[in-house]
Amino acid sequence: MNQYELALVVNAKIEDEARTTTVEAVKDLITRFGGTITNVDEWGKKRLAYEVQKMKEGFYYFIQFDADSKCPGEVEDRIRIMENVIRFLCIRRDA
Repeated sequence: MNQYELALVVNAKIEDEARTTTVEAVKDLITRFGGTITNVDEWGKKRLAYEVQKMKEGFYYFIQFDADSKCPGEVEDRIRIMENVIRFLCIRRDA
């Protein structure tokens, strides 16, 4: 099992309920593909470094999880088509 961290930037213009649903959907994807979520950090609303899709702010989430090497690719493929996710990045953490 490898340790991974997924950085997720969610649209700041949507309702709180829709934002929570989006984050829960990402968590469900991780567990569906064999991952175990170890920590979720919510940083809240932050200004983006540059404008993305005419948005200047986004909600930042950092999800740490343990999984085999196939899980991040499968999760990224599905996050890529989520319309409320502005940006994402999944990296492998060193022990």
